[in-house]
Amino acid sequence: MQNQNISDIIEKYLKQILSDTEHVEIRRSEVADLFNVVPSQINYVIKTRFTLSNGYLVESKRGGGGYIRIEKVNLLDDTDVLDSLIETIGDSIGQRDGYAVIQGLYESDVIGRREAISF
Repeated sequence: MQNQNISDIIEKYLKQILSDTEHVEIRRSEVADLFNVVPSQINYVIKTRFTLSNGYLVESKRGGGGYIRIEKVNLLDDTDVLDSLIETIGDSIGQRDGYAVIQGLYESDVIGRREAISF
């Protein structure tokens, strides 16, 4: 744990919750308090680690009863999500985002290990 930064720790925490359930609803301020960080750190983790290209849908509701809902999507079962991913990629994609898409496709069993490592 010494080599992990706080973003890695928060990501691991949220993914651990997601491993037990289909989705998680969090309050940004509560998670920030849990890790003794500012709420914008939680936003950063969600915006960079829980993207559609990584296989996640994120929905948020602002206000007093607001929440952030993170859902792991199965690209094989949800063609709308796959279509959204294709639209997001468009005509080109950066290397980092490309690797994230490949990783998400691999984790969703859309592609096999051989196809994933050939990129």
